[in-house]
Amino acid sequence: MSDSQLPEYAPLHRYDPGMAPEAAAKRFREIMCQRRTVRLFSDRPVSRDTIDEIIAAAGTAPSGANKQPWRFVAVSDPAIKREIRIAAEEEEREFYSRRANPEWIADLRRIGTDEHKPFLEIAPWLVVVFKLMKDDDPRNASDQVYYANESVGIAVGLLLAAAHHAGLATLTHTPSPMKFLGEILRRPSYERPYLLIPIGFPADDCVVPVLERKPLSEIMVLNRPPAP
Repeated sequence: MSDSQLPEYAPLHRYDPGMAPEAAAKRFREIMCQRRTVRLFSDRPVSRDTIDEIIAAAGTAPSGANKQPWRFVAVSDPAIKREIRIAAEEEEREFYSRRANPEWIADLRRIGTDEHKPFLEIAPWLVVVFKLMKDDDPRNASDQVYYANESVGIAVGLLLAAAHHAGLATLTHTPSPMKFLGEILRRPSYERPYLLIPIGFPADDCVVPVLERKPLSEIMVLNRPPAP
């Protein structure tokens, strides 16, 4: 490896929450426990600056070889949101009437979702997340991307947390198939639709399904079970 290819390093400026790690972790969990997926949005405006900060936070996610294989298309234009809703509801009607098996439909019924997606027009912002299938940064020698699904998934998690931290509600919407998003938004073919996320304030009369999260004892394993 030549000197020009060697990585550069800088001192780490560690984040200090100003409290013990146990207290900071508990506080973050308490905040995130209040996060809920919302389908009833207010049309109350959300500033462009807010969306910029939320997406910038998502962009801090780690990624394979630091290729950052994501694109976040922020949509506020009512006409474009209308196009997206019409196309999404067309796909969703097919999904609910033909594509999904009865077990899937039954699982969805428990959370009260169906083919009607008014939130796609009501929420002030739609953020459409695309997964890059090649690196289009001309500063990089290779156009390969690595662990794109994992990298974009982590970035989306940070986006949801950032929006919640800003006092906003989100929905992770996955109309299937999602090819229409790339067509409507005129994205290049190597950008693949990954997720559609409405962002805004919840409606004043917003309700959410009563759901239970699995307890820590069911989602965490310490080390490994004893040998048989």
